[in-house]
Amino acid sequence: MEPVPAWGTIPRMLRDLAERHPGAVVVSDGATTLTLAALRARAAEVARGLISLGVRRGDRVALWGVNDVSWVVNAFGAWDAGAVVVPLSARYKGMEAEALLAKTGAEVLLAGTELAGLLERRPRHVVTPRGVGELVERGRAVPRQEGEERAAAVRPEDLCELMSTSGTTGTPKAVMLDHAQVLRGYWDWAEVVTLGEGDRYPVIAPFAHGFGLNAGLLACVMRRATMMPVPAFSPDGVVRLIESWRASILAGPPALFARLLDELERGPRDFSSLRVAVCGAAAVPAALVRRLLDRVGVERMINAYGLMEGTVVSMTRAGDPVPVIASTTGRPMPGIEVRIVDDDGEEVAPGEIGEILERGYGVMRGYWGEPERTAEVVDAGGWLHTGDVGYLDDRGNLAIVDRKKELYIVNGFNVSPAEVESLLLREGSLAQAAVVGVPDERAGECGWAFVVPRPGCRVDPEALIAWARANMSSHKVPRRVVVVDALPVNANGKVDKIELRARVGLAPQG
Repeated sequence: MEPVPAWGTIPRMLRDLAERHPGAVVVSDGATTLTLAALRARAAEVARGLISLGVRRGDRVALWGVNDVSWVVNAFGAWDAGAVVVPLSARYKGMEAEALLAKTGAEVLLAGTELAGLLERRPRHVVTPRGVGELVERGRAVPRQEGEERAAAVRPEDLCELMSTSGTTGTPKAVMLDHAQVLRGYWDWAEVVTLGEGDRYPVIAPFAHGFGLNAGLLACVMRRATMMPVPAFSPDGVVRLIESWRASILAGPPALFARLLDELERGPRDFSSLRVAVCGAAAVPAALVRRLLDRVGVERMINAYGLMEGTVVSMTRAGDPVPVIASTTGRPMPGIEVRIVDDDGEEVAPGEIGEILERGYGVMRGYWGEPERTAEVVDAGGWLHTGDVGYLDDRGNLAIVDRKKELYIVNGFNVSPAEVESLLLREGSLAQAAVVGVPDERAGECGWAFVVPRPGCRVDPEALIAWARANMSSHKVPRRVVVVDALPVNANGKVDKIELRARVGLAPQG
């Protein structure tokens, strides 16, 4: 595998590529196209504007919006200024955004106008799209040389991202990633995918998610491919992108590719430009893989496993047979070690199931401001305890057989029951809340909330769901609310979610 060039940092990567390949088109949304040279110039203007606001190296700059060209420019501008990018999901409501802004101490927020309006507690500087021109104008007072010196001062070990991740404690954590590890991890990811100049890649995963930001935005710039930011996913919209813009690489969950195959059944479609399909799932139906290879004609189908705390862990490779792609996430990436251990921490034999541990350059620097929580998942030997369960086959392929114990996944988004419970309790009428994930045909899974009213309060399930829609990201909103007199508890006095899942008619987990 070709080693990552000796850039060390994202600002140096952008400058090197813009100098050697100034005309390479790396961003296009149909109305706006940016070459490497244009991206570098516009990012430098934003960086000088941020410097004029007092942003110093290591300060946090939050970005809050949908996938679009301005998100790309603002991210590179923040990196040029030596700042740490804090992405906020466009699905966030005000209280969710405020919590992450407070946790990370971000004093500058670049946000869509309608999103900024949701905040009651604001950072010191809020820049909406209308205000970007004013920010750039203000930055003209900062000498260009000062901007370049700031970009050059960034070091490989400096943080570049604080990525929000759900957890079982009810409060999102901010994962610290540095320039060197992100560049290496997604350079290697792009090489396995064969992403390169001339490829057109609709980036559907939100830039606020590690996959959209790193395996989308950064990978395209590093490899001089053209990213096509997708602000909001719709099957029809992606079909148009593939047909009209001749998209060549597509990444997403199995459900995305199943929808595209359904389109082929409805009538003639021209998907001949697609050459690579990238899927990140514990298991991909073998029939789906075969149909993509045979019916669509993609040259390569890749399955992969990663997590916010560990970046890219494993990927299938070219030439892997369908059963390997369908049932495993491939071999560990170069520089990454994987072990499977039992409950006592002892390594198990190939084929035996246990917890997945990862060690190597891809492991996060820790959770921002939370050394105790970091120590809970990264041990003294540098092993990240993923909480995911799987096994290694006799050829070293990693198979995922279960997810983290509490999380469930709605339309590809991880949901922490504890976080949803914490948010529901802020509504005011509840004494207790317990949320479990339930299989759902449309979304993969959805949440059911079991709630106990406060004394003297009456809870209307539909009204509570409406409140949740107004105050939570859509994927966190429970599909159903069940009012109960009391929550079941186990011998340790904790809420018995096995019993709650049994009430839904589900078999116990774990």
